[in-house]
Order: sequence, then structure tokens, then C-alpha cells
Amino acid sequence: MELWYTEKQTPQLSFSCKISKTLHTEKTDFQDLAVIDTLQFGKMLVLDGMVMTTELDEFVYHEMITHIALNTHPHPERVLVVGGGDGGAIREIIKHPTVKEAVLGEIDRRVVEVSQQYLPSIAGALTDPRVTLAIGDGVEHVRNHKGKYDVILIDSTEPIGPAVGLFGREFYQSVFEALTPNGIMVAQSESPFVNQDVIQMIHRNLEGVFPIKYLYLASIPTYPSGLWSFTIASKKWDPLQVDQTKIKAINTKYYTPEIHFGAFKLPKFAAELVRE
Repeated sequence: MELWYTEKQTPQLSFSCKISKTLHTEKTDFQDLAVIDTLQFGKMLVLDGMVMTTELDEFVYHEMITHIALNTHPHPERVLVVGGGDGGAIREIIKHPTVKEAVLGEIDRRVVEVSQQYLPSIAGALTDPRVTLAIGDGVEHVRNHKGKYDVILIDSTEPIGPAVGLFGREFYQSVFEALTPNGIMVAQSESPFVNQDVIQMIHRNLEGVFPIKYLYLASIPTYPSGLWSFTIASKKWDPLQVDQTKIKAINTKYYTPEIHFGAFKLPKFAAELVRE
């Protein structure tokens, strides 16, 4: 008998993978959590029926949510990840030698623990001495740490359940206040094919909060449509004005100095989503 996992990505769209076995399932205090072993993508972390990350393609997401901001900021020392309990963004952050502290603000402790158990290639950096685990409400953490961080990454699920508060204008204002005067924010902003309303909502809510903001894209096979977006917002530093010769692609598999700029070259339909 064949075993398949199917994610209902929209009411009209499904994504399926053949699996060899289910490694772990539980209902945490916040969500349904599962780790399954797929034949195509390796081990897969699933939250509330949605694919969060897989061993095969995780590097694209984690490199692209981190390195553009960290190479735009001239000297990032303190970085916060809101969400991202699998630890992949933290792994990429601490590749940068200027980083003195990387804080993981994850609401669900079990996501961290299960990722460490089943996905050590992704979560292994969480034990680094520069990493601080801040288990609790990421919105509250941001609100209570004004002026602390050089970079804040919003590594959230879709705007449902515990992640709803991470997409609002009030939260983005709190992020602005939690950043240093030269600070930069990046948020995952969903698919330009499937979640156009989310992209527009994020950019609308950022308007008037940060003086610089851009949409950029990456190809992630296991996410809805395979084309994914991120939004960067900055107080001062412009990612398109970085000196390419100074960009550090530190042990990466997707991100390069050329990708740093190429990711901002949007197809017309995507550019129109965020045209003011």
C-alpha cells in the first residue's frame, strides 16, 4: 500500500508527496505538529497541515530570509528571529562573524525540541553559545525590547492561528521600535501567485512605518506555486545599494552576490502587486 501526504494549499490546489513513514505527530499547546519522511524531499516538518520545511529544499528559504538583510546591514551584531522554531534561519545567521547574539523568539517550544530531534541538519545550530532561545509570544518579545536588534526576521507561518499578529501594522511599528537606528526587517510574505492579498496587506501595513521597502523572490518547490516572496524593510540601508564585492555568501547553496540583486528583479505581475 502506498502512503501519501497531501497539503490542501488552497480550496482549489493540493500538493502531495509519497512518504515512507510518519516519524512523529502530536498536538502541542498551539498547533498540530508532524514530522514525516518523504521519498522526494526527505524529512518534512508539517504544522497544522502545512509544509514548513524539508531537508531537500530548506536551504533556499533559510538563506534568502537571512543573508540579504545581513549583507545589507554593514555590521549586524544582534539578530532576532520571530518564529522559525526549526532553527534554519539561526543556522544561517551565525555564519556571519559580526553576529554576537542570535535570538530565537518561538512561541511553541515543541517545534524547537522536535526539530532538534528529527531535523538536526536544520536545527543543529540552536546549541551555539551565541544563540538565545526566547520561548514565548514573539509579538510581546518585540514590544519589550526597544532599540535592541540590528536585524529582525519574521519567519512565520501563514497569517492564521498563532501567526495572525505578525502581519499587522501595529506589529510592524513595534518591530521598527525594537530595531537600532540602522535596523532592517525581513518577513516571509507568501506566494505571488496564491497569496497576492497577503503580499498587498504586508506592504500596505508597512507603508509609512519604514522609509525603504522591497519585495523579492526565490524558488521553493514545496511551497504553494513554488515561487515565494519576502519583504525587506529598512530604516537606512538599501539592499540595492550594497557594494557587491563586499557581499559574503558564506557556505551557501542558493544565495550568491548575483542573487542578492537578481531576487529584486520582479516579473511584471509581481511588481504590480506592490506598486504604490
